[in-house]
Amino acid sequence: MDPISASCFSLHAEENARAIIEEKKQDEKFHEIIVSCRSLSHYDGRTIKTLLPQIFATVLSASFHIVVGISLAFSGILLPQLDDEKFPITPQQRPWIASVIVLAVPLGAVAGGFIMDAIGRLNTVKLAAIPGVFGWTLIAMATNFHMLIIGRLLTGLASALGTSPAIVYLTEIARADMRGSLISFAPAYASLGMVLTFLKGWFFSWRVVAWTCLGYTVIPCVLLMFIPESPAWLVSKGKIEQASKSLAWINKYQPQPENKPQTLAEMQLAQLQKEHQKKLDEAALHGRGAAYKARAFLKPTGYKPLLILIGLFLCQQFSGIYITLFHSVEFFQAVGSPVNAYLASVLISTVRLFMSVLDTYLLRTFSRRPLIMLSGFTMATCMFFSGLFTKWITEGTTDATWVPVAFLLLYVIASMLGLLPIPWTMTAELFPIEIRGVAHSIAYSSANILMFGAVQCYEVLMTSLKGAAGVQFFFAVICIIAMVYTFVFVPETHRKKLTEIEEYFNHNMIYLGQKPQKGGKKDKSRDKEQTEKLMKV
Repeated sequence: MDPISASCFSLHAEENARAIIEEKKQDEKFHEIIVSCRSLSHYDGRTIKTLLPQIFATVLSASFHIVVGISLAFSGILLPQLDDEKFPITPQQRPWIASVIVLAVPLGAVAGGFIMDAIGRLNTVKLAAIPGVFGWTLIAMATNFHMLIIGRLLTGLASALGTSPAIVYLTEIARADMRGSLISFAPAYASLGMVLTFLKGWFFSWRVVAWTCLGYTVIPCVLLMFIPESPAWLVSKGKIEQASKSLAWINKYQPQPENKPQTLAEMQLAQLQKEHQKKLDEAALHGRGAAYKARAFLKPTGYKPLLILIGLFLCQQFSGIYITLFHSVEFFQAVGSPVNAYLASVLISTVRLFMSVLDTYLLRTFSRRPLIMLSGFTMATCMFFSGLFTKWITEGTTDATWVPVAFLLLYVIASMLGLLPIPWTMTAELFPIEIRGVAHSIAYSSANILMFGAVQCYEVLMTSLKGAAGVQFFFAVICIIAMVYTFVFVPETHRKKLTEIEEYFNHNMIYLGQKPQKGGKKDKSRDKEQTEKLMKV
């Protein structure tokens, strides 16, 4: 080989080597967020029949969320019935009965992460039935305040243990293009649980409702026996034969890939094994200990999104979304409308159910910032007019007692547009790969602590703001603050690559006046167009 050819060959080889190294680095950086078998996705059949196993597994694995929704809404029927029964509780104890369930969530969420990695996704959901059964039994048999509190704590722990593993399971078995739609079954089930709570509370005592929850707790765990464990988890534990059977079940209706000797399930198994080995190699090379994660939180990409999320959750929790849920029946009675409080609660929880289904389309189609801002503005408007009519009804100025309920229904619809669902989804979008799991747990726990504080403040707000009208005006102000806060601080994540989000936080904290990035003007223009489109809708 002549010197020039040799030199060119050497340069070409070096360029190829650099390209391979760079590609390997990118692959290692992003492999955790890519679907296990994304590279094989073009072999997937796109018919309903091929999706049937995944849909069946989704329907069963997410069914525990029904009792989660019941747990959240239960205080809404419990507290007013305790008053009617003259149950031995003090005014100071009432907020604890409503909000204590939230205190168990941070502990359960963190513990659940370790447990599901140790014993499997579906086994963790089954494990959640143990505190659930004891909790609902204690509530149903309660004769004093302490039995109710312990029961509520146990049901909160069960909710935390049963939700995250189900979502992780769905993420790991779902086809890439259907993941969002299948995961939306979980919040839809929770909304269904809320509907059932208020519907049954309308006709039955809280003790009967608590006894029926034993069925909603145990039956989903029995149903889980009919679906296989997550193949990704099975591979991570070296259970290759079981993983092969699980993938064969998930892909039982998939056609044989063209020009390939292996089935799609066999190809996916090979891909899972390859990715698992990459994780082991990366962990051996870089380590993933506590000190590493702590240093990552000191970077702008760690503490900036966490602070922004905590501020957004603070606005969300004090905007009245969860306060009105936990005190639903009492709140409608305080508004002064003659509409049956249980009927109104059923209507609102039904609206939540339908909107949770619609959210699948909205979050896939529209940018996050316009949705939150439109949601905050509409919520503020609805709460203001509901409060105004509540004030007039109390003063005897008007007899249009149906108006507050109508505005509260619109308020719930508006909350589901953005301010309720989007902050929860952002916990998985704003953080870099290396701390995403821990950061998600911290943000999730912080949100639940804020929820506890907000629900605890209900009685104080009712007293200090002189009734339901003042509380509604307070909620309206917080909704406006949420809109302004989003406009100033919250970055856009819709259709953004994770590298773009990470790069944004390296240079920015405040969205307004941010340093220009590639596509920045286009993003703002798209936000404006989508806001105008949403306003027209």
